[in-house]
Amino acid sequence: MERMHELINILNEASRAYYQEDRTIMSDIEYDKLYDELVRLEEESGTVLSGSPTHKVGYEVLSSLEKVRHESRMLSLDKTKEVARLEEFLQSGDGLLSYKMDGLTTVVIYKNGEFTQAVTRGNGEIGEDITHNARMYANLPMKIPFKGDVTVRGESVISFAEFERINESAEDEEKYKNPRNLCSGTVRQLDSEKVKKRNVCFIAFSLVKAEGAEMGELKSERMDWLDKMGFQTVIRKRVNKDNVRESVAEFEKGIEKNEFATDGLVLTYDSVSYSQSLGETAKFPRDSIAFKWRDETSETILRNIIWNTSRTGLINPIAEFDPVELEGTTVSRASLHNVSIVEELELGIGDTVVVYKANMIIPQIAENKTKSGNAVIPDKCSVCGGETEIVKLTDGKVLKCTNPNCRAQAVKSIVHYVSRDAMNIEGFSEASIEKFVEKGFIEDFTDIYELGKYESEITEMEGFGKRSFENLMKSIEKSKNVQLANFIFALGINHVGVRNAKLLVKKYGSDIEKIMRADEEELAMIEGFGEIIARSVERYFSHEDNIKRVEKALAYLNIEKEEAASGEKILENKTFVITGDVYKFKNRKELQKRIEELGGKATGSVSGKTDYLINNDVNSTSSKNKKAKELGVMIITEDEFIEMIGGEI
Repeated sequence: MERMHELINILNEASRAYYQEDRTIMSDIEYDKLYDELVRLEEESGTVLSGSPTHKVGYEVLSSLEKVRHESRMLSLDKTKEVARLEEFLQSGDGLLSYKMDGLTTVVIYKNGEFTQAVTRGNGEIGEDITHNARMYANLPMKIPFKGDVTVRGESVISFAEFERINESAEDEEKYKNPRNLCSGTVRQLDSEKVKKRNVCFIAFSLVKAEGAEMGELKSERMDWLDKMGFQTVIRKRVNKDNVRESVAEFEKGIEKNEFATDGLVLTYDSVSYSQSLGETAKFPRDSIAFKWRDETSETILRNIIWNTSRTGLINPIAEFDPVELEGTTVSRASLHNVSIVEELELGIGDTVVVYKANMIIPQIAENKTKSGNAVIPDKCSVCGGETEIVKLTDGKVLKCTNPNCRAQAVKSIVHYVSRDAMNIEGFSEASIEKFVEKGFIEDFTDIYELGKYESEITEMEGFGKRSFENLMKSIEKSKNVQLANFIFALGINHVGVRNAKLLVKKYGSDIEKIMRADEEELAMIEGFGEIIARSVERYFSHEDNIKRVEKALAYLNIEKEEAASGEKILENKTFVITGDVYKFKNRKELQKRIEELGGKATGSVSGKTDYLINNDVNSTSSKNKKAKELGVMIITEDEFIEMIGGEI
């Protein structure tokens, strides 16, 4: 399994370099040799891991998450902070001690050796179906070498390293308070592509069912069986009343080396039959108990709050205090995450605060003893001097720089400008943009169109060459033919997504001058807008620098007219679902766009409101085809859809 994981990472990195970055990191012969080795290992083990280049799964976007009732209730655990309670618990038998993973509890189901469903814990009785997202997990087996029905419980988690990377630089993302919040928000996304980018993992902690499997009576043996099936399982150890205290200490020492967040330990009886005989209370199972470490805290004096502008425009508060010793290390700084926490703690310079390490890893302020409340929330960005605004996001109120051309946001704004739903400049990676900004080739998005004058410098850069440069120039040239809505979205105006950009074009046609001159009151009257979006649009076009950049960019562009704006809405009130590969349209997104242009609606899941399922494999046994047949939804091919709309794409 370790070798399979290693091969998947190597092969996917080679493919990413070749197809997305136009560079070669290994020969075709070497790639084929490693690929064949992976195929052989998958055949020998009977396991295919998610992410394997031998088993690619397409992204999926849903309109909503379906509710699913669990076969058996998923209860919370009784808790203790006393090791003596664990020793008392084990008077009745040996146990299995493991880390309590701090993520989103998830149930995964396999039938005939194939992964079929993933459901969140929810309220313990009803969860949400996240199957489309689980297929994108970094380590979840898509195929296992056992044909009976299998149900596994585990935790969906995101590593500390990924958490820091995403919070620092992920495209269009908000700051998250901790890995658990990030994972929960990610796993419940409707768009599975975002899940893939964030490297969500599944850590199994319990085998619920494996019909027909021959295995021992102990839970530890069943966890070993899951290892053989290809699952990444929780770190665990068999314990008894005599060694549980020293085992808890061992687990505590291992926390700082853990890849994922934990919030304690779980102790369960190792015997399956004995566990089943104990039953459960109204709230807890009687065979397991959770152990929480007592947080080590220390009082100190808050000396400063630094407000750092990130590349996403969020301005993040960092507390600086007199150094204290916590969990064996010296700590003098802690993230305050957002404006809400600064306000809730009533922070002020000179206050006496209590600090601790969340999950024994991340420094936090737990309490403010003096609550002076004199902290000043800046009204100007420290990097560019632009105005700031407080906006409400996932975890509360945050401070944001309103200047899209702030130097701190330069790279991220250009990354957004070249992205697929914006200017769609293919092959222009964030890494390349960072290098160009660093060398002074690009200061803002308008400089993209003048990169040609740096040909000699770029072709001599590491990772580039004449071919790479020529491909980039072709992509830039191709992108110059663009629809106005995509260009407006590319500008990165706060709160203006693709949909709102289309509403602007619908209101003002292809006349961007009218959009630039529109005032807040007029913009707020657009259906689907409102005061916040209207104010954001007016504010953007009230900056002279922004107007100059827009006008400079427009000189290079050919703004295409919206062809379907006045066309006949022949698909009005019709709802479609698209699945499988498409051949006539460039991709499923293009097909979805055509449906919407003609007045129809494209959703992600089949329901009683669906009129047509478009699938070129009408005899497919996929879940969508089965659901369509159950509900009497007509399944049509791509050709039949094209015939339906008059024979033209």
